[in-house]
Amino acid sequence: MELVAALHDSAFGAWARGSSFAYPLANLLHLAGLVLLVGAIGLLDLRLAGAFRALPVAALSRALTPMAVAGLVLMVPSGLVMFAADAKTLAMSGVFRWKLALIAAGLVNAAAFRLLWGRRLSSWDLAAPPAARVMALGSLVLWVAVGTLGRLIAYG
Repeated sequence: MELVAALHDSAFGAWARGSSFAYPLANLLHLAGLVLLVGAIGLLDLRLAGAFRALPVAALSRALTPMAVAGLVLMVPSGLVMFAADAKTLAMSGVFRWKLALIAAGLVNAAAFRLLWGRRLSSWDLAAPPAARVMALGSLVLWVAVGTLGRLIAYG
């Protein structure tokens, strides 16, 4: 909690709270990042789960994964700005803590998926193995839940 308080009370936290454009811009960039992340990974996850079978899995992954990574890259600094603006309150929020836990789970799932299956995608145009399909559906659920919790922070 000392780090949280230090961030909240820092010049950066004061800027994030006091600037007329910092928080709204960070919120907009965070939302754009969410759209990129969940949109790209969501489509890939749906393909791996069996939808859109006319689309080649490996090509779709090559096209969509960089978009998802770009979304994540947008979300990290914009999320830090929004967190700094109200760090003390957010650190105590159960909704925010769940969001962080699910982000960690989503990142672990993505890394595990790439390690286990990354080189085999080109052979999955007919169907992905059942375990890969479960991981893809889990990914979809996790990232949608992260986005939902992010929107619910203001109400929790």
